Amino acid sequence: MSKTTTIEVQVNGAGRTDEVEPRLLLVHYLRDALGLTGTHIGCETSLCGACTVMVDGAAVKSCTLLAVQADGCEVRTIESLATEEGLHPIQEAFWECHGLQCGFCTPGMIMATQQLLQEHPSPSEEEIRKGLEGNICRCTGYKHIIDAVKQAAEQMKAGT
Repeated sequence: MSKTTTIEVQVNGAGRTDEVEPRLLLVHYLRDALGLTGTHIGCETSLCGACTVMVDGAAVKSCTLLAVQADGCEVRTIESLATEEGLHPIQEAFWECHGLQCGFCTPGMIMATQQLLQEHPSPSEEEIRKGLEGNICRCTGYKHIIDAVKQAAEQMKAGT
């Protein structure tokens, strides 16, 4: 019988109390225990960024964090962005600018973009490249992704 630990986290605004094995990665907790499959599992070595989520307002790769380390934290996944009214401006910009192809990297790119735009509401191309450097896309190249981040910044400044 495995030893478990109780964790209490806020996930996408909802309080959760769960028993987890101490070695369970946050990405597996989100996907397997909570059914939040928008967070993708890529390399499981922190190189690709597909598993990026926000923990207490900071973009982190959830394959590098144990679920027990998120105890007491607020976790936001890609599922937290869209509302009944529609897509978040970042999601809308990725759609409109063709910043995705297969979509595998997209949730991580969007979550990294969210932190980037919090820190740099009007980012230069260099700031965008630096802000996304831990996220890898194997399909599109990065021109459309950079265009999407620029458009999202403009939309968010305009309040649309």
